[in-house]
Amino acid sequence: MNEFLEPGMLVRNPKAPEWGVGQVQSRVGDKITVNFREAGKQVVDGRVIALTLVIED
Repeated sequence: MNEFLEPGMLVRNPKAPEWGVGQVQSRVGDKITVNFREAGKQVVDGRVIALTLVIED
């Protein structure tokens, strides 16, 4: 579900929009570590949550 994600990419968690935009730190299997602006570092289970890519101009 999140296989395309790489460190440095910006994402949002659609199940927790209050976390704001986050930057992918690492992806090991289905575990994705993201540093969110409003929630800090979170480990997301990619089997449960499909993170959405953020494109900033």
